[in-house]
Amino acid sequence: MPWLKWLPWRFLLRRLARAHGFLDPIAVLSRLHGFAQPAEVKEPIELLRAGVTFHARGLINSRVIQHNLDWVWPYWVERQFNPRDDAFVPRAFSITHVNLTHRNWTAVGWPDCEELPIVDPSGLLTPFYDGWSLDAWCITDDGRRLLPSRSRAVNQRLLMNDGLEVVTQIEEHGIALTNSASVQLESGLPVCCMRLETHGEVAGWLVLALRPYNPEGISFIHRVKLAPERTAWSIEGKRTVEFSAAAERHHVCNYRSGDVAIHLQDLDDQHEGKCDVGMATAAALFRLERGQPRNLTVRVPLDHRHAAVTSGVTWPQSLQGACALYVPDERYRFLYDAALRTLVLHSPGEVYPGPYTYKRFWFRDAAFILHALLCAGLTDRVERVLDSFPDRQTAGGYFHSQEGEWDSNGEALWIFNGYCELTNRPPKAEWRNAIVRGARWITRKRLAGSGEAPHAGLLPAGFSAEHLGANDYYYWDDFWGISGLRNAAALAARLGATAAQEEFQREADDLNRAVEASLAKVAQRLGSQIVPASPYRRPDAGAIGSIVAGYPLQLWPARESRLLATVEFLLKHCFVEGGFFQDMIHSGINAYLTLHVAQVLLRAGDTRSLDLLDAVARLASPTGQWPEAIHPRTRGGCMGDGQHVWAAAEWVLMLRNCFVREEGDCLIVAGGIRPEWLGAGETLRFGPAPTAFGSVTVHIAPEAGAARVSWQGSWHREPPCIEVCLPGCAPQRPAPGDSAVQVVRAPSI
Repeated sequence: MPWLKWLPWRFLLRRLARAHGFLDPIAVLSRLHGFAQPAEVKEPIELLRAGVTFHARGLINSRVIQHNLDWVWPYWVERQFNPRDDAFVPRAFSITHVNLTHRNWTAVGWPDCEELPIVDPSGLLTPFYDGWSLDAWCITDDGRRLLPSRSRAVNQRLLMNDGLEVVTQIEEHGIALTNSASVQLESGLPVCCMRLETHGEVAGWLVLALRPYNPEGISFIHRVKLAPERTAWSIEGKRTVEFSAAAERHHVCNYRSGDVAIHLQDLDDQHEGKCDVGMATAAALFRLERGQPRNLTVRVPLDHRHAAVTSGVTWPQSLQGACALYVPDERYRFLYDAALRTLVLHSPGEVYPGPYTYKRFWFRDAAFILHALLCAGLTDRVERVLDSFPDRQTAGGYFHSQEGEWDSNGEALWIFNGYCELTNRPPKAEWRNAIVRGARWITRKRLAGSGEAPHAGLLPAGFSAEHLGANDYYYWDDFWGISGLRNAAALAARLGATAAQEEFQREADDLNRAVEASLAKVAQRLGSQIVPASPYRRPDAGAIGSIVAGYPLQLWPARESRLLATVEFLLKHCFVEGGFFQDMIHSGINAYLTLHVAQVLLRAGDTRSLDLLDAVARLASPTGQWPEAIHPRTRGGCMGDGQHVWAAAEWVLMLRNCFVREEGDCLIVAGGIRPEWLGAGETLRFGPAPTAFGSVTVHIAPEAGAARVSWQGSWHREPPCIEVCLPGCAPQRPAPGDSAVQVVRAPSI
């Protein structure tokens, strides 16, 4: 409403604040903005909204948790509030209490089902987005308690036999408890299942506990009721939790009476309970006899709004045609298979970078995730997401997911063309206007190219990839802009639009000249070839964004001196425990950005890329997942989603590129094969892998002092130039039409 700007709201806000003894908020904001470059979008409303929601929960956590430490809390609370644990975080002046040490969870679900139940490291199951949870405990008749969130003897693993199943096992006090969580289809509808198995040499009780929290903190429960048959709960009158056996004892507590865990030995039975503050807890108890196993199945019907899409889709169908990997390293194979399923699970229609904290759409994350799905051969899943891109575009051509991100148009155009290249299909007619408008938006968005300012001709200041720092003229945005325009030109060529092709190529060249001029000024200022995050920054961890010119965009040659100088700086100053540590916002070890550095080294033929790959493998959770940022002491998540889908995408892309990758007009084969894989004496396989030249399957068979590298290609056109670059061996270029070479290995290989 334009008339609002005429109201003296700034004066009124200042007067109100001063009258109550508060700092002048307008002056504080002005000071904050002074640390950033002037930008049209100060803070994106989408991120502000998410941040407010996050810390609102943290504020509730601070009002509840620290005053009730006799409750049984989730894994992260039990450790973060324990002064003897490395995860301990002092509370002192903290306004909010949030999970900063163990942001780890694993989604279980079904292909194309929007609901993504999550399981935390101790087996706590949260069936619904941002909802309450179910836990499993055991108590013995003499009062000992097996509580997984407090135990150090928990083992967890991911099974991928008929879907996704997280299995959590614990054995204490003479009782063994196995908790298995999965999503199954029943009559075509998704149901979240928890299977509990116990056995032991002591008598006691198996406890199914309803908890008013999840891995982020408090999630309110006001009302819970036990069914007359004692085989189900009704929660808030909306959700149902079903038990395979009738509860033999049952207890419900509200906030004032304390956690139901305190009252498990009470003889009185309660059938229902209410809690005005939303902290109702309930426990259904099932008898355990000494030496006799006891099984219980818990069912939670999920939201059926997407049942029509889900019905009939199976895991084998969703993975049909996916690129398969075989290497003699069980951990690598497990992580690859888990990553593939993570990608499928988080692309039910939209693409999500995570099942919880990041269960929303970003063009940036989507571009990398879709690229991994493409390279894994799951092209139909990619196509349906690309079909939604035009609807996300503004009338001015901006591919909008979050306001103020100037990289999104380049990313959208890059993945549009990536789809066309790898499938050898022309752009769909429905995409044409979006492509043209998206490219012209980049051109219009650029700043004036005249003047001596280092940012002349670049894209405006913005917050870019969010973790690079305050608003600035980030090279990340400009490199994506150049790539977007070049890919738009390629798309126009596929459409036969010669004039548009020439226009977009001309604009790409002009933006590239502006970037080169800016980099020349920066090199003179710094006396170094290192490319900082922006023209006005010193070399710091934000320079990770600038290596996008090498990976994935390949705007610069593999051995470009500025690219390698930047990587060397990062390796020397910004790595912890073998992984890239981002100092800004993502203050932890970032698996996905570590793999960006590894990809640059792989292109350059630097075998340190394999060391980084191994470091990322070590950082994975027992269920084969990576949080967005990893705490260097606890090795748990300390920022972002506890299951970061972008990281899974990078794992798939890195292993693919180790076997086969494009470099200009050539296909590089076997460039990232680990020596120990060959030493195992087994044939390595990867494929069929879509590439810009066609689909190819690679076999590498170790021989005495040598290796036979072979490939079978279904090429789009003539067979491409192929270069076999087995580490430690001289590169070989076979004759056109050949499909195998024998590579002599160095003695150390």
